[in-house]
Amino acid sequence: MRSERQLLDEIRLREASVHDAERERAAGELTGADFAAIVQREGAAIDAARAALLAVSRPTASASPASAPRRRPRSRLVVALACFALAAVVLVWANVGLRQAGQSASGGLALSRVQKVQQLSLEGEADVAAGDDVAALAAYQAILNLEPTNVAALTEAGWLDFTAGSASKNASVVARGVDDLHRAVTLAPASPAPRLYYAIVAASTPGNQALAKQEFSVFLTLRPSRAQRLIAAPFLGNLGLLG
Repeated sequence: MRSERQLLDEIRLREASVHDAERERAAGELTGADFAAIVQREGAAIDAARAALLAVSRPTASASPASAPRRRPRSRLVVALACFALAAVVLVWANVGLRQAGQSASGGLALSRVQKVQQLSLEGEADVAAGDDVAALAAYQAILNLEPTNVAALTEAGWLDFTAGSASKNASVVARGVDDLHRAVTLAPASPAPRLYYAIVAASTPGNQALAKQEFSVFLTLRPSRAQRLIAAPFLGNLGLLG
């Protein structure tokens, strides 16, 4: 049986999936039918997880009278947190427990490095889905403090720094983002995701069109996903790489 923490994490991830689908539909990357199918699938999974969460948190019939009063408040708290997660996506207790104390949600022993990276990754994904780029960047930078060669975190942090630096015209932040993306490409040359965003950065930077064309050409050989191809499509058209 899954634990309360696992069920809450699942609800959170599936809520983030729905947010991603909404953004893709708004960008024209998903048809109405595909979007409806995703919402139906994730909605059913969320309902099932909520039902399982209630079953896990409900006191058993065999509980003694003395123990029941102590368990009811925790049960109510778990249910309340689950409802808040569905409304706000990000679980406050999980963020505070990991980002401030570096401990498990129950206040027990500190999480292992692998567990911390996994939890920070979940937080970063949820923050991006919620549009909180500052919190997302903090999560990915925390991963890099633990694992400096984490390709996914380098890619996400690099892209967030590049876009934030470009918007604020901060050259040092832009340079940091470019460096992270270049490092991700160097560490994982056969991965399409870092290559895609590094190519977009090159295409968006004056004087780097030749580099952009080269990087996009390599990207197309790495069997990118349909979503990645859709993201790349406008740039490929501008560079004359659409076949």
